[in-house]
Amino acid sequence: MKYINLGASDLEVSRICLGCMGFGDPQAGQHTWTVGEDETRTIVKRALDAGINFFDTAIAYQGGTSEAYLGRALRDYARREDVVVATKFLPRTADEIADGVSGQRHIARSIDASLSHLGMDYVDLYIYHMWDYNTPLFDVMEGLEHVVKAGKVRYVGIANVYAWQLEKANALAEREGFPQFISVQNHMNLIFREDEREMVPCCAEEGIALTPYSSLASGRLSRRPDETSKRLREDSYARLKYDASSDADALVIERVSRLAESRGVSMTEVSLAWLLAKTASPVVGATKVSHVDGAAAAVDLDLTDDDIAWLEEPYVPHAIVGVMAQNKPDEAGKEHVWLSNARYLKGEKR
Repeated sequence: MKYINLGASDLEVSRICLGCMGFGDPQAGQHTWTVGEDETRTIVKRALDAGINFFDTAIAYQGGTSEAYLGRALRDYARREDVVVATKFLPRTADEIADGVSGQRHIARSIDASLSHLGMDYVDLYIYHMWDYNTPLFDVMEGLEHVVKAGKVRYVGIANVYAWQLEKANALAEREGFPQFISVQNHMNLIFREDEREMVPCCAEEGIALTPYSSLASGRLSRRPDETSKRLREDSYARLKYDASSDADALVIERVSRLAESRGVSMTEVSLAWLLAKTASPVVGATKVSHVDGAAAAVDLDLTDDDIAWLEEPYVPHAIVGVMAQNKPDEAGKEHVWLSNARYLKGEKR
């Protein structure tokens, strides 16, 4: 395994981050294809043995059971100081907004719940899971400052974000002395490269780490189009992201297959090697130990510039899909945030 410092932080992370969305009680959340606690423990142990020290979960994954399964496995198989644990919090709910729960209070509640699930005193990286259009940005950034100062969070990151939002948030944090986002976890892989327009150069300029999710496009970049799996059959959210562009994507997937065959490696290794050449630590999900083995092997595969150009050549622009397409402000939300920011600019922080 190889390691890298995550952005400007002192977090030394493995080049592969184990994504834990596939862990958790299938009855506790929206996914039916997740694995139970015994399988989770086996996969986490295999990842640790492979040198992976970076683990990514979220309070939203299977009702918090992903966090719980991961936390218990790490407690049994690793020392806390030897692993880097990331989890995520969601925007305020409609009920919280109606009840007047502030952004700061929401974040405090969320981190306490995640720490309880994980059985930990702190997380290394706390990630803003998606932009909250109904909560003033100042409240979010100040809430993150509170949990960092309380020792519950070491660093903060952000996910499912546009470059202008990242820059706006970090500019506010710099001005107010709040913690700045050190990492971005967006949707990026060989068949979805829209972040190359603005986010990739933005992060390179600012020294912010890219830890993309859906690294293998929910399995599409690890097998030929005529092959299938439980995840491909049952994951309706993944089909929403990829089915509309499947014909164009097949041309890229075919090249991944051909290059893998010529190099004597797996499609997983080729797809992840492409991401490793462009990002800090791709988030790679696993529901089998073989998924861990393929991801770890990718770290040692070096693609040439010609390889990369050949893989990329068939790509066509894609529509924004998934969380970022669905997470949009309504008119009331836009007005609420605009008015709050306007009041702040006039000197009123509340």
